[in-house]
Amino acid sequence: MIRFNVNQTYSCRSIGDHNCVWHFAILERTDKSVTTWIEGKKTRRKIETLDGAETFRPFGSYSMAPTVWADAEDLSGAA
Repeated sequence: MIRFNVNQTYSCRSIGDHNCVWHFAILERTDKSVTTWIEGKKTRRKIETLDGAETFRPFGSYSMAPTVWADAEDLSGAA
């Protein structure tokens, strides 16, 4: 299984605006949750597993909620 690592940054795109990319640094983790820096504050989110990789929803669970994947490609645009 692919897991989130502390002190690593992960990215996800907005479903409604593909040009909007969010970046999340994992500050802490347990077996069931990650703590990340979101909108100027520490936020803890539940880890879920899908297709052999950990995921979390940084802004909560709703129909168009973005999902961060532990195996996500680098969306930063850096070469």
